[in-house]
Amino acid sequence: MKLEGKVAIVTGSSRGIGRAIAIGFAREGAKVVVAARTDVPKEGKPEGTIYDTVKEIESFGGKAIAVKCDVTDEQSVQKMVEVTVETFGAIDILVNNAGVAFPVPILETTLKQWELALKVNLTGAFLCSKAVAPHMIKRGRGSIINISSLAADEKDLGTVYTGVAYAVAKAGLDRLTWGLASELGKYNIAVNGLKPKKPVDTEGMRFWTKEEERKGWVSPDNMVKCAIFLAMQDAKGVTGVVATDEEMILWHGL
Repeated sequence: MKLEGKVAIVTGSSRGIGRAIAIGFAREGAKVVVAARTDVPKEGKPEGTIYDTVKEIESFGGKAIAVKCDVTDEQSVQKMVEVTVETFGAIDILVNNAGVAFPVPILETTLKQWELALKVNLTGAFLCSKAVAPHMIKRGRGSIINISSLAADEKDLGTVYTGVAYAVAKAGLDRLTWGLASELGKYNIAVNGLKPKKPVDTEGMRFWTKEEERKGWVSPDNMVKCAIFLAMQDAKGVTGVVATDEEMILWHGL
């Protein structure tokens, strides 16, 4: 197993890409902290809770715990880290996947939506990375993976599916990835950004789109494969890279 003995935190893992990555890590032997705000089903929201993900992991003998966490709240993030260390003794991997999007035109975007998109997608990654770094430094290695989006690169995509606020936040996340990689490399911590080349068919995206719009969309499988590869890295390997899943697969023969 590629991640045997490793401890991983995956934010936003009640559903979607985060859930798929958490399950994929567990199948490779990692002990997984399933972290998200959704601990109970909510009417009018996409399906999936942190306990659903843990139940799936436990169904094949994997090890996981559910931690309710608001990544925009520093105390909540610190509590998540404390529970992780108390339960599993260390932190080796962090996947910053928690995200929120408001697929509306920018002139219809409220200040509340704008600020929340930046807080969840960007500030949350900053808070989580800052909180886990001391524990990775203590271990002498670590891997941080930031889940980004092509919305950060494509001038029209952000408006179509995610809204401009989300796209701006993801562009900031890419810059955070490079900054973290530069500063944490001396501690043997790898920091990379991963984004899907094609739209991923997840619970959240199904909630916002019609079935005919999702033709040609893909499952999270490629993202999981790449996340496992990146989780195995430290600063002596792949670090400071922001790339799509298809690029990762091509470059590294995954």
